[in-house]
Amino acid sequence: MREEQQRQAAVTIRRARGPVRAVVLVLHGGAERGRAAVHPWRLAYLRMVPIAKSVHRATARHGVEVRLLRNRVRGWNAPGLDAVRDARWALDAIHADHPGVPVVLVGHSMGGRVALRVADDPAVVGVCALAPWTPPSEPVAGVRDRTVLIAHGTKDLITNPADSCTFGSRAETVAARIARFEVSDEGHAMLRRSPVWTRLVCAFTLDALGLPPADGVLTGTWTRPTAERLRIPL
Repeated sequence: MREEQQRQAAVTIRRARGPVRAVVLVLHGGAERGRAAVHPWRLAYLRMVPIAKSVHRATARHGVEVRLLRNRVRGWNAPGLDAVRDARWALDAIHADHPGVPVVLVGHSMGGRVALRVADDPAVVGVCALAPWTPPSEPVAGVRDRTVLIAHGTKDLITNPADSCTFGSRAETVAARIARFEVSDEGHAMLRRSPVWTRLVCAFTLDALGLPPADGVLTGTWTRPTAERLRIPL
């Protein structure tokens, strides 16, 4: 336990071009329980490296900095919520370095659940949850007045697409805007159609920050009827 307490979460920072006007915090997946250290070669962490790089390429010229968090341990670990604690630590560091800038959260799997939970931070304006772990008991209060995008593969056997749809329906009552995409023929790892996931994340980040869109993937998304907006095929 003493060794675990001494571990530090780590952040890889990709700098903005010019003054920082916004920050994207990227959160990786993990497990329900686990005290093993998250090494840089762990697959859940590596899965988010190319997404962080792509978001940086799409946004750096607009003054957006991208930070990829590597948690201390791999588990969610209720009731201590290690992953949530690490995300809040990373948000505190953003506040210290760039007071007052808006923040967009991008999380996969357990990282998606973390992003939805810590979206109550006052700097957060948007949350992009990819194949999120959203059990029926997951609260929606964190996304109040936030812009939220959920994307889930239709063949995901690790986190339940039906659960994220139910979460989206409940969050509809509190979020400023919410949409959910169903990525056909795709599993949990986001590898089969990786360009689709990357395109969605980049488009959402630009949209949530009020920046010019790079393409039309989100055109008409926010004005769809609720039933359609939570099950958009892609």
